[in-house]
Amino acid sequence: MALSKTQSSFYRRLYLAHLIECGIASVPAIVAATGMPRRTAQDTLKALEELDVCCEFRPVPGERHNNGRYEILDWGPINRTWVAQHAEHLRCALDYPEPT
Repeated sequence: MALSKTQSSFYRRLYLAHLIECGIASVPAIVAATGMPRRTAQDTLKALEELDVCCEFRPVPGERHNNGRYEILDWGPINRTWVAQHAEHLRCALDYPEPT
């Protein structure tokens, strides 16, 4: 069964937050892990705040061109344990490749 737009958007946000927790925490790394377009990754990162998930970019000191990584500071109402336990289901539902 295909996901609705609402489901896929929600699942994508949850999965992206999970990836950040697992150290896949930059836009290039997220794009490589999921195959999603760069703009979708950026939009999804921005959309985490709509779920009250506090995600901030941490630049690498002394680096240019916004090099750095994202960090989840607060999961808000989202249960991070549930997301971790269901990450494989989210990945499969979104048809993302298996992590390497």
